[in-house]
Amino acid sequence: MASCGRGKCPLLPAAVSIFLAQLLCHGHAARLYSSQDLVTVLEADSVKGLLVNSSAAWVVEFYSSWCGHCVSYAPTWKALARDVKEWELAIRIGVMDCADEKNFAICGEYGIHFYPTFRYFKALATQFTTGESYKGPNRELETMRQIMIDFLQNHTSANKPPACPMLSTASSSSVLTLLGKHQKHYTAVIFEKEFSYIGREVILDLMQYENIIVKRVLDTDTKLMEKLGIRSLPSCYLFYPNGSRGLIYMQKPLRSFFSSYLKSLSGVTKRQSSQYPAPVRQKDEAVNLIKPWKYFDRNKLYMADLESGLHYILRVELASHKILEGPELSTLKDFITVLSKLFPGQQPAVKLLEMLQEWLVSLPLDKIPYNAILDLVNNKMRISGMFLTNRVDWVGCQGSQPQYRGYPCSLWTLFHTLTVHAATRPTMHILPGFDSPQVVLQVIRKYIHYFFGCRECAQHFEAMAKESMDKVTTLDDAILWLWRKHNEVNNRLAGAPSEDPMFPKVAWPTPNHCPTCHEEIKGLHTWNEKEVLIFLKSYYSVDNISLKYSEYELQVNKTKKAALENNQSEVRKQVLYQLSNGHKEQNANPQNPAQNPRLGTLIKQEKGDLADSGQKRISFHQETASLKKESKQSVSFFGIGFSNVDMSLCVMLYAASCFFIMVMYFYFQMRSKKWKIRHVCPVV
Repeated sequence: MASCGRGKCPLLPAAVSIFLAQLLCHGHAARLYSSQDLVTVLEADSVKGLLVNSSAAWVVEFYSSWCGHCVSYAPTWKALARDVKEWELAIRIGVMDCADEKNFAICGEYGIHFYPTFRYFKALATQFTTGESYKGPNRELETMRQIMIDFLQNHTSANKPPACPMLSTASSSSVLTLLGKHQKHYTAVIFEKEFSYIGREVILDLMQYENIIVKRVLDTDTKLMEKLGIRSLPSCYLFYPNGSRGLIYMQKPLRSFFSSYLKSLSGVTKRQSSQYPAPVRQKDEAVNLIKPWKYFDRNKLYMADLESGLHYILRVELASHKILEGPELSTLKDFITVLSKLFPGQQPAVKLLEMLQEWLVSLPLDKIPYNAILDLVNNKMRISGMFLTNRVDWVGCQGSQPQYRGYPCSLWTLFHTLTVHAATRPTMHILPGFDSPQVVLQVIRKYIHYFFGCRECAQHFEAMAKESMDKVTTLDDAILWLWRKHNEVNNRLAGAPSEDPMFPKVAWPTPNHCPTCHEEIKGLHTWNEKEVLIFLKSYYSVDNISLKYSEYELQVNKTKKAALENNQSEVRKQVLYQLSNGHKEQNANPQNPAQNPRLGTLIKQEKGDLADSGQKRISFHQETASLKKESKQSVSFFGIGFSNVDMSLCVMLYAASCFFIMVMYFYFQMRSKKWKIRHVCPVV
């Protein structure tokens, strides 16, 4: 599992500050892929239009910018795009970032569960299709190039790309007819073994060149090989336009040598215009606008990271699974149960988790469509007091570029927090029938196995779990086990392409964070795990979680701002009203200038501003705040001033009147019943 790279210190290092300052000055950050890499960057609003009814086939990598394996694989995919750039009239290479918020929904439509996922899309498709998946373990450049050729050959005549040349073998008769024949172009014949791809690769390399045709013949046609004197494979036999012919000598029988030689022949040129024009590449921004950098205390956890990670889990990662059943459904129920009891979130998020847990447990179904769960997560039933942020907003987990840190960092943070909170509640029964101290770790293990998007990361985590998770015997052991494995991952990924250069992956906690955690025995570094445990329990405690930048704080600030602006607007209206009426009305209102000197001063100042705009204006923020405190003592109603005592008496009188009316009602009701009994019932 990719690590977050936790080199924590109170202040950002100087190099980080300089780097981030440069980013903010330019206002952008580099993307993992761009059109300069000769790949088409697909986006949610255009992908269907490009893949449906396309004149060429497509091979698309659905990746996630936070996936460490995807970041490491990017150079190979870019090299493949450069290597087959001349095949684009037959088959094109695209990429889509499923970690980009605007692509969440469309990646779900294509059924993307794990990253990277490779899909092939046939040409001339008349309707939407999710494509054909490649699930092979070998993703080397040569293998992927050969699979692209196999995919092209699997096209039927109905959906074969119009510009794709014939890739099947040529008959011996079609070659023999060229002997001594004048023609308008060169004809190159590649002789190769049955399972060789060189001939087809050269055919596609030359497909955009005119005045040459390339064919291929297998070594099974021994008579043709003997007639033309072919003794080694692969070989290239060339028929010239003037009727001459001969075997071409190559220093090395490689694809690049054959293609380069044939392109260099006199009269062989690349087509300037064609009935199959080159595709117009998706116009993508070479850079991404980045969000303003959030300065944070690296000794703190941030609720924004935890809630953003929970949002990604519930609305993106789990939502990619259309139907949940069997072990996946069981894992989801266990995971939500653990979250509902241990997630240290704010009340609206915790209420959502509790409601979701109760709903899942109450359903006796063996199969659940995730859309039903998503409706509850999105609170479509409008249940009061239940809310989870619907945006990703990293703080302590933000990276110097979009492809760094982010979701994996928040997931590690969540897992550490769950193990620590479980240890602080040793008597809690987290899962019914599962009282082992491994309960949280085992649920985490199953979640990563079935749902975590980076498959390579999930396999590494499973290997670590098989190795030593069964040795955990206490809740404190669970905290330390996860800490050790996190440091193992940091050590393995240090220096990898997925490492954020501004947040290097180092053993954590560092000596700056926890000096007592580090010791030396005979000159060798060693961990004082007793002190490490104390540190982890303090660092991942509820008390160490900051609400700064969280959705709750943002909403509170918006409410306060709206209330202040509304109050300022009301005071200004009162001032302008007094100005327009010339202060003719002098009543008992405490906001009248005669009885409120501060408001009078404010009105005089407004008059001065209207008469002479050059004079200074009184600050409404300061005046209205003070005025609000003074005016709290009374309320104006129809021009009559009421004090707080007056309002209290009114309420008391109203309540007394209601009580008196109720007593009178019941009195006459009972009297009426007695009268009916006396005069209606017969006398016995």
